[in-house]
Amino acid sequence: MQGRWNKFFSYYKPYLKLFFADMFCAIVAAGITLIFPLVTRYITGVVLVQKIVDIQLIYKLGIIMLMLVFVEYACNYFIGYMGHVMGTYMERDLRNELFEHYQKLSFSFYDEQKTGQLMSRLTNDLFSLTELYHHGPEDIVISIIKFVGSFIILSTIDLKLTLIIFLFVPIMFGFAWFYNIKMKRAFKRNRQRIGDINAKIEDNLSGIRVVKSFANEKDEMKRFDVENNRYVESKRNSYYYMGKYNAGLTMFTSLITITVIFFGTLFISHHAITTADLIAFLLYITNLIDPVKKLLNFTEQFQEGITGFERFMEMMEIEPDIKEKKDAVALTNVKGKVSFDHVSFRYNNQTPYVLKNINLDIQAGEYVAFVGSSGAGKTTICSLLPRFYEPTSGHVFIDNQDIQNVTLSSLRNNIGIVQQDVYLFNGTILDNIRYGNLNASDQECIEAAKKANAHDFIMQLPQGYDTDCGQRGVKLSGGQKQRLSIARVFLKNPPILIFDEATSALDNESERIVQESLEKLAKNRTTFVIAHRLSTIKNAKRICVLTHDGISEQGSHDDLMKLNGEYARLYKMQFKTTDHL
Repeated sequence: MQGRWNKFFSYYKPYLKLFFADMFCAIVAAGITLIFPLVTRYITGVVLVQKIVDIQLIYKLGIIMLMLVFVEYACNYFIGYMGHVMGTYMERDLRNELFEHYQKLSFSFYDEQKTGQLMSRLTNDLFSLTELYHHGPEDIVISIIKFVGSFIILSTIDLKLTLIIFLFVPIMFGFAWFYNIKMKRAFKRNRQRIGDINAKIEDNLSGIRVVKSFANEKDEMKRFDVENNRYVESKRNSYYYMGKYNAGLTMFTSLITITVIFFGTLFISHHAITTADLIAFLLYITNLIDPVKKLLNFTEQFQEGITGFERFMEMMEIEPDIKEKKDAVALTNVKGKVSFDHVSFRYNNQTPYVLKNINLDIQAGEYVAFVGSSGAGKTTICSLLPRFYEPTSGHVFIDNQDIQNVTLSSLRNNIGIVQQDVYLFNGTILDNIRYGNLNASDQECIEAAKKANAHDFIMQLPQGYDTDCGQRGVKLSGGQKQRLSIARVFLKNPPILIFDEATSALDNESERIVQESLEKLAKNRTTFVIAHRLSTIKNAKRICVLTHDGISEQGSHDDLMKLNGEYARLYKMQFKTTDHL
């Protein structure tokens, strides 16, 4: 816990000058509010009771109070402006750190997470946290100054009445402490609920075409309504405690006022204090009420902010499954030889093995295809190569170098991946091609598009290479998106390629064009092909048949057909289906 608090306060460090300036202004503004009741007491108890009222003194006091008002304005302006700017800077730092951490986390982490929940931690949680960073110290400092200052000043006027008033303070703090605990739990549930809502929204909007195609809008609305009502229920629970908290503090404020009036009147009747003293006491009640309001504000911010920080730290403390060794070296001058040495893999201790004892040597420039039934581990074996997942046992080598001993960036820079499900970012065609090499020139991007057989269709678009792709490339066909993804890899120019069922979702014409681009890309590169349509890999020199027990068969298409084993069974099954169609 100590480590978390050290982490919490560390975000102030870059902005200490701004923080201390903000605290100085808060102290000055709070001090000024303590002066006004004293001036009022002096005027009503000294100046106005004299036989000859000193008008000049009243003018001087008026000018002094007016100057104090301007100083108070300047201090509150700085607090409201630069204090919030400081909070925004800290929010930026927190968001950058969390976003950077997201980039480090492995596929296994994202397999278990909802995007909406992750987004909520980057937005709502951090906003509440930075409000606490800015207002929290301010509210505490102002409250302490007003409480302590009021106690000292009132004690010099009449100690008995002061002690009677301040008897309420420990009761108020006990009351606040009790409801702090209740509200903290309630606010944490609120954060979880809003994360669930974000997840539901993200899920629905991402799949809106599926929703509409099945005419399931009403069903989606019902599901969303369930999440929304759960959020309302958690909010209502937090407001239940907040309502009691607010009502209780308002009651204490009224009780203090009544106490001052009652005992003050009695003390005046016994000539213990003057009417001016009673007026001063009544004015200082505001200086007691204001800290209470500040405390209420701080309590709400503390509960929401510290809950956000706990959720922030929960995420930051998740260690990536895939880590670089401290002495990792860059993978350079890659030829493309790949070896799997007794590799086995399962996702966790509770799931069965996806791969068992895989031993495979692939020479530089070799074209190897993986086939097998669904769930046999075709995609998994290729995901181990760029270290998207770590083998449960065994080792993977590139050019006789264990990939666990090289840096992740150099490893992945030498591997190009063309997937079935192409993701295009919101932006132009040119931007999406350049993603393969962010330093590439426009001409280099165009050359890559030509090699990927994408240039012609791009030039037919309204703005050519400057055409906006739309969210996730929605404005383009499957074949067009696939060719853009191939252009990216051409631009990257890696020595090792992975084609993950890159043409399985395309029509025959698109498949022919994309297959031609893939063959062009694969020339003189070590290539792994995960094949769904076996007709696309008939010309592969080596085909590996994966089963749940490992690699059961290897060889060319003709060799495997002669074996009349698993590959022949899969091929005949697909051929019969195609022939029937």
